[in-house]
Amino acid sequence: MSRAATRVGVGTRFRYDGESVEVVEMAATTAGNEVVLKDGHGRLLRLSLKELLFSDRAVISPDGPGPSADDEGEIASVVLGQLDAEERQKVLERAGHVREVLTGYRSGSGELAAGDEPKAAYATTVPMEARKAAKAAELGVTTRTIERWVAGFLQHGEAGLALRRTQSERSRISVDDRWVETAVEVMVEHADQSRPSRTMVIDRTRARVIARFGEGVVPQPSRATAFRLLEELERRHPLFRLSTKRNRDIAGRPKGPYGKLRPTRPGEYLLMDSTRLDVFAFDPLTLKWVQAELSVGMDWYSRCITGVRLTPVSTKAVDVSAVLFQSFRPRPAGRDWPRHAVWPEHGIPRTVLVDVEGATGPGLASPPLVPETLVIDHGKVYVSEHLTSVCRRMGISIQPARLRTGRDKGPVERYFRTLREGLLQVLPGYKGPDIHSRGESPEDDAFFFLDELEAIIREWTAAVYHCRPHSSLVDPGLPGLRMSPAKMFEHGMARAGYIEVPRDRDLAFEFLQTKWRTVQHYGVEIGRRRYSGPGLPEPGVRSPYDSPVKNGWPFQVDPDDITRIYFRDPATRAWNTLVWEHAPSAEMPLSEDALMFARQLAASKYRFPDDRLAVADLLERWNLGLGTTIAERRMALRLSREQAAIELPESEAETVVSLPSVRKALGQDEQTTELREPNVVTETGDDDEADLEDLAGEDDFYADALEDV
Repeated sequence: MSRAATRVGVGTRFRYDGESVEVVEMAATTAGNEVVLKDGHGRLLRLSLKELLFSDRAVISPDGPGPSADDEGEIASVVLGQLDAEERQKVLERAGHVREVLTGYRSGSGELAAGDEPKAAYATTVPMEARKAAKAAELGVTTRTIERWVAGFLQHGEAGLALRRTQSERSRISVDDRWVETAVEVMVEHADQSRPSRTMVIDRTRARVIARFGEGVVPQPSRATAFRLLEELERRHPLFRLSTKRNRDIAGRPKGPYGKLRPTRPGEYLLMDSTRLDVFAFDPLTLKWVQAELSVGMDWYSRCITGVRLTPVSTKAVDVSAVLFQSFRPRPAGRDWPRHAVWPEHGIPRTVLVDVEGATGPGLASPPLVPETLVIDHGKVYVSEHLTSVCRRMGISIQPARLRTGRDKGPVERYFRTLREGLLQVLPGYKGPDIHSRGESPEDDAFFFLDELEAIIREWTAAVYHCRPHSSLVDPGLPGLRMSPAKMFEHGMARAGYIEVPRDRDLAFEFLQTKWRTVQHYGVEIGRRRYSGPGLPEPGVRSPYDSPVKNGWPFQVDPDDITRIYFRDPATRAWNTLVWEHAPSAEMPLSEDALMFARQLAASKYRFPDDRLAVADLLERWNLGLGTTIAERRMALRLSREQAAIELPESEAETVVSLPSVRKALGQDEQTTELREPNVVTETGDDDEADLEDLAGEDDFYADALEDV
């Protein structure tokens, strides 16, 4: 058997820098072993032995046969790995026969000999040719076959006995390379188009080959051969077997090696995305069924959800900014949330905090942190000027994902799936992930207002999602330990030693939209609303800003609360609050969409409506919609039934969900009902009191919620 080693000494030949050299002397020095080389011109060269053996400039010239990296054959593991179980068993049997011919024993050793070994025909005293002839007669093959087995075994071991596949078994299709290249070109052109048939691809390839090379220049394959060729090309460019969307994803893969962002601490990367929820909701303003869109921010390292925003129909740029701001300043936790779902107000986990008892107060719904990089897609709300300007101001980098590549934001996409499978599908009004999975009338059971649905999602995220171990949250040092997002945040904080927090609370104003307006004697007018207050510049004072409006000043506006706007004095850099003139008539924050709806509603009822009348009328309507008691919900359903555009069929039985927010939203919280029932009885009178008592005795609210409608 040939060896992989060769001797290095005087007389050993090398190829050094392309020239043939020979070792003429070897010496041991204080710097190490050195050799003296002599080339074909008689010149001497002194080198260290280490450089000669391991440098890319030198290659040894062996003086005998042996394995080499440029051999045509494959290594034994590759050859044997291509065999199935039956073929491997045949190879082992052949190896046993060859060892019996060479040594007289199937195992190759006398110490492991069987009872009848060695047989007389294979004894070492018998000539080798006689042993080969005896084995050929035993197996029923020719002597030439045994000789070939012995030669292969002596040279390559058991791999030399592997069954060689013929050329025909490798399914090689003999087609002209020019025809193949043209077929690949046609298939690539259909990557972004609708799926074609194989016949059309073959016909277009033939026509293009004739037009490009001429008639009869390139031999055309038969129809059956062309179909087999397309089956081979399908492995390189999928076009027929997978969905067209999947084929586009495969065609859009980067050509170079894949890279990966590896977060090393909390707050290093923040994933943001929006999705349409698979559940219907009820808008308290218009009293209509609406589809809700959820926007979230997720810390990539810990998978903690740092911001949640639920909007009707679609998401705006200010909603995305609100999600980002929740990472800076999280929302407070619910009063009835379990202790393990509440974060301390300072955001430091209790297991890391020294003074555990010092953490008092309601706590936060998520840990506060300042992201270093945002990973977003190419949606309009995420690449808007508003969000990019906020990130530029806060020093946050933006890392856009690849087009139509959802796996670049894989963790947040997995959160949406977990939310659907773990929460949404057990709520009333669940409509399934697609139209093929939708029930007959999912909107029959929907009676969650948007704010209630958002509170349910927040509580489920804090109480369930943050505390459940994730298979993807592992530490390379402890590969068997599965951690939850909350534990992973604690691990990351202990590992990094710090978290990023906002340096100034007034940075919140910079997340709002900027409106450029001039200052008049009555104040500032935005959207036909007039604002005034202390700190407003005097009318006629020249603005120091180069604004798009002549002599304009910047004002920060929150579309979710138009009762006030904010202005920063350019001299003192202090923020001032300007109040809407009709703000006293609004008992709660009023959004811009709500005011527009109120104006439309007032215009249809009054001849000369104004904002004061519109807001008053809207609040009367809105208070009915925001009611959480059973009587107020019945009123809201009666009011919605009066609208011609809303058709409410009878609802089915409600699925019971154990979260406190769901029980509170559905009026099943006994403690809340007991506290609110006396007030309702006092205001409504005896008839409503009896009605409430009848409702309180029933197990299911939805069973009779729409009977009176």
